[in-house]
Amino acid sequence: MTTASPAADLCQPYHFCTYFDRHYLTRGLALYQSLRTHCRRPFVLWTLCFDEESHAILSGLALEDMRLIRREDFEAGDAELAAARANRTHVEYYWTCTPSLPLYVLRQDESIDIITYLDADLFFFSDPQPIFDEFAHGSILIVGHRYAPAYARWLETSGIFNVGIMAFRRNAVGRECLQWWRERCNEWCYAHVADGKYGDQKYLDDWPVRFAGVVVLQHPGAGLAPWNIARYRLEFAGTETRVNGLPLVFFHFHALKVLSPRAMSPSAGCYGFSYPAMIAVFTPYLEALDHAAAVSGLPFVDSFASSSWLQRVRGIFSQDLWWLGSPRFARVLWHIGGKSREARDLLESAGQSLSGCDRRAARCLILRALMVNPLMILSKPFRVVAMRYLFVTQGSQRP
Repeated sequence: MTTASPAADLCQPYHFCTYFDRHYLTRGLALYQSLRTHCRRPFVLWTLCFDEESHAILSGLALEDMRLIRREDFEAGDAELAAARANRTHVEYYWTCTPSLPLYVLRQDESIDIITYLDADLFFFSDPQPIFDEFAHGSILIVGHRYAPAYARWLETSGIFNVGIMAFRRNAVGRECLQWWRERCNEWCYAHVADGKYGDQKYLDDWPVRFAGVVVLQHPGAGLAPWNIARYRLEFAGTETRVNGLPLVFFHFHALKVLSPRAMSPSAGCYGFSYPAMIAVFTPYLEALDHAAAVSGLPFVDSFASSSWLQRVRGIFSQDLWWLGSPRFARVLWHIGGKSREARDLLESAGQSLSGCDRRAARCLILRALMVNPLMILSKPFRVVAMRYLFVTQGSQRP
């Protein structure tokens, strides 16, 4: 079998596809700009606009390398999607559409060999070529969640693989997989766990055995996300971020919420991040979102992330609120209790000591946590451990 030369490959454009409505439009623009900045090859980003406002804004920008798809054109003549749309929330319907979008794009342009789906909240930090080097001659590309130990329990609910990036080759296997996935999502795609299913994502769990030619992406810098960043060694040199010695290709900014021009929550309280990671990874993304807001005329602040002053105060004490500098540059300036992660680890160890009825060790760990970050005394993890400490009886310890 002959293969194309690297020079010939560089002449072939990437074909990506994504979708969003006005609430995620600035994220879609940030994704697009990151591809423009880092792709050495030409690309086309096929963009499904779920509302007319998004389509109008993007049409007015007339962005090179972006092909717009109206929702009405995407849904035309598709009775199954119409039926699904009638009994699901907006988000559940968007998830339902995930497998239908690559199929739609493949029908629009028969010259496309590989179509790559991207979640709108991905952001590229370097050229995506290593992803396609791994894909090589595969038929289907998926990426694992690669959960850090603290989040391994989510394997049962959110699944082995993440839908954030997926690639399908125009061959019998790739199309069979997309069609099978589309039928499953049309039947059931909801934002809760039921019978081993969750949204569009848990369907991927058995793909490596269900379909031939499935490639599971291994590059540590391709697939970095809040739920696995703690697993990896990050190195920062100038403007370059490396993950276990390899370039950071993209980061999945799941659950980030911009609460005000001066405050943002990196992950809705679900995950912890080090200060260096915030500076090297989150700051460029916030700057891109700020630029996207400026060119689109949409707010920098997320319309779906409104919060009261009381919620923001709680966010400060729970170590889930980061203050920003000028919204023009969106610099992360500081974080109250910047050592919250170390303190949380100490409290978790204290909880483990209490499980073994070792109150003395737990007391030492609790005091160390408060020395690292005194504000932890106001947090929920501290209250939980403190209550356990009060009611656990000291047990005998093995030597």
